[in-house]
Amino acid sequence: MDSNRQQKVGKLFQEELAEAFRKWGTEEFPGNLISVTEVKVTPDLSVSKIYVSIFPNNRKDEILKEIKTNTPKFRGILSKGAAKHMRITPELIFILDDSLDQIEKIDNALNGKGNNPIL
Repeated sequence: MDSNRQQKVGKLFQEELAEAFRKWGTEEFPGNLISVTEVKVTPDLSVSKIYVSIFPNNRKDEILKEIKTNTPKFRGILSKGAAKHMRITPELIFILDDSLDQIEKIDNALNGKGNNPIL
């Protein structure tokens, strides 16, 4: 269970990164939607795991690689936005959130599409 402080920092980071991805994504990858689905912060606030969802998912690996390459840029954006709340900005770890893919697989299975031996 996350502490109140972890939840507040996670929410702050999620809002800041969502805006940063909106601006950066429209310039670098027009036609793709990059959203931050969840941010988990360690109890000592030294590491943040940022779960990113990319739609459409046909270029998700390329976009995630570019996000990881630009991690220092995003960390700088967070340090400016969170300067009055924190002394140091945590290390950022970006993780692809594949829940949209899982939803699509379940939906296809329920509709009888794909390789479903039960139907």
